[in-house]
Amino acid sequence: MSNKVDPQCALCTVKDKACRSEEGTGPEFCPTENERAAIEKAVKEYEKPEVLEFARMASLQEAECYAYRDVKPYVLHPVKPRVQEICEFAGKMGYRKLGIAFCAGLHSEARSLANILKAQGLTTVSAICKVGRTPKEAIGLEEKEKIKIGEFEPMCSPIAQAALLNQEKTDFNILVGLCVGHDSLFFKYSEAYTTVLVAKDRVLGHNPAAALYTTGSYYARLMRPGIDAPSGES
Repeated sequence: MSNKVDPQCALCTVKDKACRSEEGTGPEFCPTENERAAIEKAVKEYEKPEVLEFARMASLQEAECYAYRDVKPYVLHPVKPRVQEICEFAGKMGYRKLGIAFCAGLHSEARSLANILKAQGLTTVSAICKVGRTPKEAIGLEEKEKIKIGEFEPMCSPIAQAALLNQEKTDFNILVGLCVGHDSLFFKYSEAYTTVLVAKDRVLGHNPAAALYTTGSYYARLMRPGIDAPSGES
């Protein structure tokens, strides 16, 4: 029987963590201390020139999002919104053609993003989730499983979105509000690296972290076994 303990970094309560400090320690499930072989194998991927440059520029971008880094003792002082980061990172990587894969419900946000990217000298191509007008019946949905029962309803087609952006040979892609699962398919089929600008949350104004912040109050029901559906739904 194996004595292997699965990594559980999200549950770590150690103050001086092994992953953050050379003098740090970790609990029994700490992968920094227990999974050296897997980590060293992963780190070898950074030896690939294109991966190394991408990772290096990503870390430079991360650092540049904070001001007064030379002042000691240092206090975190973030200064850049994510959309600015994306523009700057594209510049660092020499990317000129950016793809936007967006949800129909965030058309206005996608347009604003395209305008920002254009203002920064970048070229964009974009694809809406409903592109192709493929009926939901094509993936086996029954009438009762549609949002608008009794009406024609096109499916979200992230694979088609990825195919269109692949065809245009985009340098870098940006997701704007694709549904859970649809975003996963886009990641799988996109040939270019992809980042997320907006994570869809229909209830919380596209701020899904709000539910995490309120598990002790408004969203305490998420901490009970099973998730209650709104009244009248199953």
